[in-house]
Amino acid sequence: MTLPVALSGSDVIGQAKTGTGKTLGFGLPLLERVTVLADVEAGRAKPEKLTDAPQALIVVPTRELCQQVTNDLQTAGKVRNVRVLAIYGGRAYEPQVEALKKGVDVIVGTPGRLLDLAGQRKLDLSHVRALVLDEADEMLDLGFLPDVERIITMLPAKRQTMLFSATMPGAVISLARRYMSQPTHINATSPDDEGTTVKNTAQYVYRAHNMDKPEMVSRILQANGRGLAMIFCRTKRTAADIAEQLEKRGFASGAVHGDLGQGAREQALRAFRNGKVDVLVCTDVAARGIDVEGVTHVINYQSPEDEKTYLHRIGRTGRAGAKGIAITLVDWDDIPRWQLINKALDLKFPDPPETYSTSPHLYEELDIPAGTKGVLPRTERTRAGLRAEEIEDLGETGGRGRKSAAAAAPAVREERPPRTPRQRRRTRGGSAAEEGAVTVPAPSTEIVEAPEATDSPSEARTPRRRRRGRVGAADIAAEAAVAVVDAPAVVSEPEAEAEPKKRTRTRAAKAAAEVVAEVVADAAPEAEPVGEAKPRRRRARAAKPVTEEAGFQTAPVAETVVEAVAVTKPRRRTRVIKPVEDEVDFQIAPIAEPEPDSRARRRPRTAAKPKTEAVAETLTEGEAKPRRRRAPRAAAAKSEG
Repeated sequence: MTLPVALSGSDVIGQAKTGTGKTLGFGLPLLERVTVLADVEAGRAKPEKLTDAPQALIVVPTRELCQQVTNDLQTAGKVRNVRVLAIYGGRAYEPQVEALKKGVDVIVGTPGRLLDLAGQRKLDLSHVRALVLDEADEMLDLGFLPDVERIITMLPAKRQTMLFSATMPGAVISLARRYMSQPTHINATSPDDEGTTVKNTAQYVYRAHNMDKPEMVSRILQANGRGLAMIFCRTKRTAADIAEQLEKRGFASGAVHGDLGQGAREQALRAFRNGKVDVLVCTDVAARGIDVEGVTHVINYQSPEDEKTYLHRIGRTGRAGAKGIAITLVDWDDIPRWQLINKALDLKFPDPPETYSTSPHLYEELDIPAGTKGVLPRTERTRAGLRAEEIEDLGETGGRGRKSAAAAAPAVREERPPRTPRQRRRTRGGSAAEEGAVTVPAPSTEIVEAPEATDSPSEARTPRRRRRGRVGAADIAAEAAVAVVDAPAVVSEPEAEAEPKKRTRTRAAKAAAEVVAEVVADAAPEAEPVGEAKPRRRRARAAKPVTEEAGFQTAPVAETVVEAVAVTKPRRRTRVIKPVEDEVDFQIAPIAEPEPDSRARRRPRTAAKPKTEAVAETLTEGEAKPRRRRAPRAAAAKSEG
């Protein structure tokens, strides 16, 4: 239905179920509309139409689909010698740029790498006559719409545009209205095939426990008539884990997910196509457009996100008229999501039965032999495995793919770890790097000889002396004795460094000090400057003026106290609030006592000054303490002032 409309040059929106041949539906018209050298030689085209720039562009969402479409078009265009090039990320730029310089007729690529090369002016899209968006709905779901729009703006206004997908949501229709002119919508369905899924695919849905799923999958993979199988997971970590578990159970399995490098992803797909691996565990990256012959079972290890993902997953089996089996394992938490998918696709599994690896109905429905266990028998392990397929060096641009390249040189990787710590020790050790490995007696000899060469600061090694000084008193005494005899001028350094340790007042420090004192006494006159060089005695002598300053400050403090006495008398009157009779009785006693004192003070005016000084001394020695308690803030402020 699509070929005559597409060959006429009009825009097409093609919608059909998975496995019905959409790739050749748009691929054959493109190959026919491209002008190649064979057309000029046959007289069907003029030489002016020949160009090395691409004449057709196909945009796909995933790298695996890009490679598959490229291989199909190369096979179909081999007779006319059509040059088809795949451009996608994960590979080196240089081979793709060289192929573009030589000349290309059809380009199949992903949006990201196409924009990169077009931005670098390595890719010329001004001669493109036809544009194809394969799996257009998936590109919208993955957020490729802005990139696709930028690519469309680089193309000529007069061109043929075709959109193909198994599902056509409203966003795709709106995109078609913006960038297509009078498109023809073709929806291909078989008369006897009702519903949205392929009739040849038998579907089974089970409610399974997450801990029992690996055992169930291992037994399902041993069913009668099982060929190649694909297991779909929702997360990359789950895909890697299941692939590893199946390999331990004896199955030839491989993994395809986003955390792998492009070389490892292509290795797994090649091994799966060649039959070296019969179980491919993958994420939704491989759910679109992957066509492998002989896939009989598709297992949804985790429930898909929506109904479109479910259709594309189970569409990997039952292709081109073949029969297939689709099994979905739904966890308890995914029941609401599955019920929405079941309602959207009008399926017959609203409430999946609870199933375990030992359930009888699982063996009956999937034709699993009785007595099958979760480990593949050794007699049936006939596949070569993933390691039999070589990894192609793609010159990957990202950091993820370097793991596969680094595995080719294990000897270099083993030598690197012991080298790096040695280099670090040498750089930290200073002069010890020249000698090689540092031994225990070497630092002791270097510590004794270090004070002789005072030119280089690195030979002082103050941190090592501190470390050895903390070990014990015997080491400190030995070092101090050698230093006193050989270099008395430098002995002050270790003693000055050892004195802060006396603050801890440990027994080891006291014993070390006694041993050092005995050594100094035996050293005669040379030990005298050592005793005088102690900073503690200097600090004690220097602290004397501090006491003098304190004594100097006592005089003004005494004066302030005298003033405070005069001030505190009216405060007593203000603080005590009593009836009038009590105040009279209270004031009679204190007033009667100081009258003779006040008269004595008035008569000898010359003797008033020494009395005030005496009073100040007595106040500071005995009575100053309680009066400071009464007014400590005022006295302290005045003394500081």
